[in-house]
Amino acid sequence: MQAAASSQNGAHLGRRLAAVTFVDIVGYTILMASDEARTHQRWMMLLHEVILPQAEKHHGAVVKSTGDGVLAEFPSAYDAVEWARDVQRLVVPAQTRAGATASIALRISVHFCDIIATAFDIFGDGVNVAARLQEHAPPGGIVLSEAVYDIVRGSVSAQARDLGALELKNLEKPMRAYALDPEGPGISIPARPRQDKLPSIAILPLQNLAGDPADDYFSDGIVEDITLSLAGLHELVVISRGSTLAYRGRQPDPRDVGRALGVRYVMTGTVRRSARTVRVAVELCDASTGASLWGEMTEVAPSELFDVQDRLVWRIVGGIAPNVRHAEMRAAMRKKPESFSSYDFTLRGMHVIHDLDRESFPQALAFLDKAMAEDSNFAMPVAWAARWHSLWVGQGWTSDRTRDSAKAIELANRAIELDAQNALALATFAHLRSYLFHDYDSALVYFERALAACPNHSLAWLLSGGTLAYIGQTKKAIEHAEQGLRLSPFDRGLFYYYMFLTLANYADGGYEQAVKWGRLALNENPAYTSTHRMFAAALVAAGQLAEAREVADAMLQLEPDFRLAVYATTRQPFRVPEIRDRLMDHLRKAGFPG
Repeated sequence: MQAAASSQNGAHLGRRLAAVTFVDIVGYTILMASDEARTHQRWMMLLHEVILPQAEKHHGAVVKSTGDGVLAEFPSAYDAVEWARDVQRLVVPAQTRAGATASIALRISVHFCDIIATAFDIFGDGVNVAARLQEHAPPGGIVLSEAVYDIVRGSVSAQARDLGALELKNLEKPMRAYALDPEGPGISIPARPRQDKLPSIAILPLQNLAGDPADDYFSDGIVEDITLSLAGLHELVVISRGSTLAYRGRQPDPRDVGRALGVRYVMTGTVRRSARTVRVAVELCDASTGASLWGEMTEVAPSELFDVQDRLVWRIVGGIAPNVRHAEMRAAMRKKPESFSSYDFTLRGMHVIHDLDRESFPQALAFLDKAMAEDSNFAMPVAWAARWHSLWVGQGWTSDRTRDSAKAIELANRAIELDAQNALALATFAHLRSYLFHDYDSALVYFERALAACPNHSLAWLLSGGTLAYIGQTKKAIEHAEQGLRLSPFDRGLFYYYMFLTLANYADGGYEQAVKWGRLALNENPAYTSTHRMFAAALVAAGQLAEAREVADAMLQLEPDFRLAVYATTRQPFRVPEIRDRLMDHLRKAGFPG
């Protein structure tokens, strides 16, 4: 690309200060799922007719283009901001001239930082900051780091909106940022199809008013409990907490949330925690109009928080699904702990688990161990400990696969004994029986129990899709994986959902679809080796052998001891001989060592 050509003379090598920008397509997954060919065509048009020419005009260069975004570099913050503003001004007119109703909207972030440059790429903490910042840009708008704002404030201060200190994924300290909203009418973001047959709701993270980011785990955990209780009802469609966490620290318009998540109702609120009390204020809104339906504020001792959560669940259901019977509501409510300390340690552990960071991940188990020690009858930390061990093995971080697999099974079984309706424990147990022990029939029984206990449990839908693919029920596998994604479209572990869709489509023989999902999964998390294997196999099947070998080489850098002979007798998951043999053949052709 343009940047590669300009850097080969060596002038851009080494360390230097630069303005780094990230461009991202809003709702890329939704657009690709609804019309893959047209979305790709419009994105290529915008890249070559708007983004690249404007970068050259403003003395910058596009470093690389991913499937749904662009990384660019500029010599000054002024150049980068002016480029970003010009790109956003031209996006809609360019699509209109092409004879299309504008469907692609962009988010752009700008950060000024020290970078390390090679002939073909740029690296450094500042580049990571810019990548995380773009998630907080308004659709059709721009987000500036404080470093950029301090430089250009004279030209943008009247338009800039202070976003406060943002929590950025995998970064320790909050970062202050400023938004430049779209200059024209509000940008229409792609809408997810609504589940019209049932009322649907998203419970957004409560804003932490205590001012200490270390307390975020607590406000997130309150939402987890409310969400799980609602998710246990067949009369509602409930978006998982993994997706609503994308709105933490923000005050979005309920109408935008409704469009993005495909829901009719949105609950927002705040929490302030002190040593003696917890004050919770919530509001339920109609996402179609943005109107507030009701609000409530209460202040209680920490030990009374569970009663507040239960009352909110009852009030939500009474307002949007009043036909739910009393007995069904009681069955859906999660079991309360006897110790508030156990609950608090569990929330801390869950908070760390969701980050999926290799360095901090062991800390999550330490919190869960403390929770189990405080209250040995509380199923929630036991189920999460089982999930922890499952992820520890699945991520390839374990030094003793047999020991940790057995521990995961043991914990999941114990959690089920403590609470037979715990969907996380049931789904984790089922997946482990299927993937690690190839006991597919038992797995299906436990998946059925998990979905009966919690019909909106996104992970149970997703993992059950994997087992269905293993046994050859590939059409149903795709349906289950898609339902999992529908219930958690913005999950922080989105790569996991995309990987299972790659697997299900590959098993079904839909190689082009498998390649599409595999590319998305790899873009989300290039360190997850299961994605490399399934993506490489799909690429071989689709006739893209050169790229398949590149993907295989990348995986062998992450897992150099990988051998097909060992994989065939341990982690190869398919029971159907035809699919199993096809997979092994495609992996050999991709260049994986025997």
